[in-house]
Amino acid sequence: MSQHASLKKSSSVGAKRSVLKRYERVKLLQKRGKWEEGKSPIGLPKTTPDI
Repeated sequence: MSQHASLKKSSSVGAKRSVLKRYERVKLLQKRGKWEEGKSPIGLPKTTPDI
């Protein structure tokens, strides 16, 4: 019996993600110099990941 295609493991392990987790967005904003220390991590601006 074969396995359904939706259940198979993804072959693209290092695929580019278009959505970042909150901690990743904070790190990215810090790297870009747009993060103020002590600011709330709630309601962050949208960011595009680096290539």
